Amino acid sequence: MEITTLSTRRLNRALLERQLLTRRHPISAEAAITHLVGMQAQAPHPPYIGLWTRLADFRPTELADLLTDRRVVRLGLMRGTVHLVTAADCLTLRPVVQSIYDVDLYRNALHGLGESNVDVAELVIAGRELMAEQPLTAKALGVALAERFPDEDPKALAHALRSQAPLVQVPPRALWGRSGQSACTTAEHWLGRSLAAETAPDAMLLRYLAAFGPATIADMQAWSGLSGLRAAVDRLRPSLAVYRDEAGRELYDIPDAPLPPEDAPAPVRFLPEFDNILLSHADRARIISEEDRKRLFTVNGIIRATFLVDGMVAGMWRLTRGGKPVSAGSPAAVRPSGPPLVLDVQPFRPISKETEAALTAEATRLPAFSTPHDHEIRFA
Repeated sequence: MEITTLSTRRLNRALLERQLLTRRHPISAEAAITHLVGMQAQAPHPPYIGLWTRLADFRPTELADLLTDRRVVRLGLMRGTVHLVTAADCLTLRPVVQSIYDVDLYRNALHGLGESNVDVAELVIAGRELMAEQPLTAKALGVALAERFPDEDPKALAHALRSQAPLVQVPPRALWGRSGQSACTTAEHWLGRSLAAETAPDAMLLRYLAAFGPATIADMQAWSGLSGLRAAVDRLRPSLAVYRDEAGRELYDIPDAPLPPEDAPAPVRFLPEFDNILLSHADRARIISEEDRKRLFTVNGIIRATFLVDGMVAGMWRLTRGGKPVSAGSPAAVRPSGPPLVLDVQPFRPISKETEAALTAEATRLPAFSTPHDHEIRFA
C-alpha cells in the first residue's frame, strides 16, 4: 500500500491544531495541560501565557488555584527539564523517564556524583525524611544532607536526590503575581499518592502523537529525552497510521487524528518562553526555519518568547518596565504602579500593516495587560 507524503506545511497545520493554536478552546486549564502532556516550566510563569494563548476565557487565577490545590505540579520530567503537569501525570510519567535521571546521576557535568561511593539508596531515604518535615531549597537540602554524608559535595547530594526521587516545586513559587524560592518536597508526600509501577513508554508516546504528531522516532526521542524507542514504536505500529515527510522519513500517528489542509487558517499567536511547540521535534522545520531558530535559541539555553504568523515563528517579544526586562506574571510585571509596561515586538522580517494590526490586537489581550495601569506596544 502506498504511503502518503505529508508536506511540511501540512505538518504545520496538524501541529497547530493539536497544540490548540488554530482557535481558542473552551476547555479548562487542567484539561489543556493533560492534552498537551504537560508544559515546559523551568521558568515559573510562561505556562500562564501558554494557556492564555490556547484557551477561551483563561484567567491566571485558574492555574494558580490548580497549583495551590495540588491538582497540578512542577517537577523534572521529559528531557530532564521542569514541566507543569497534572497530579495524575506526575505519578505516571515520572517512572517512564527515570532512565534520563539515572544517567544524569553520575554524568552530570556540574553536580554528578562522579567517582563518589555514597550509598544512593541511603541518601534517598535520608532526603525523603528531611523533605517530609518541610519543603527545602536545593541549597538547604544539600546542607542538611551533608550533615549525614560529610565527605560529599552538598550540591551533588541535592542533585542526586532530585535524580532518584520526584521532587515537586511548591507554591508560592510559580503563582501569578507572586515570587518565591524554588523549594521542593517529594511528589508522594505532596500528593499523598505513590508513583505508578509502569515504566514502558508506549502510552506516553501515543499521547505525544495526539499533541505533537505526526512524528518520527527521532522526534519522539527529542521530546521525551529517552533513547531506544524503536522497540516501543514497533509494538505500537500495528495500531498506528504511517506517513512520510518530504525527506522520505517515516512519520507515525494516531489513526483519524486531525490533519487539516495546508490552507487551513492560522491566526497570529503569542507564545511564551520555552514553549514545547518549539522543543518537541528533532526536525523543527514545521514550526520554525533553521535561520530563525539560530536567532531564537541562545547559547545559555534560554528559549525566547515568540509569535506566530501564518503558523510559523516570525519574531520575538518581551515585556519591559523602565527599560528592564520583566517576566509576564512576575510581581514586577503585574504591579499597578511605576513606569509603563512595554511590550516590545521584534519581527524577524518586515510585516504587513494587516499583520501588525492583528499582532497589536492580540497583544492588548495579554494577561500582563489586564491590570489597570499604563502600558504600550512597540514594534522594533
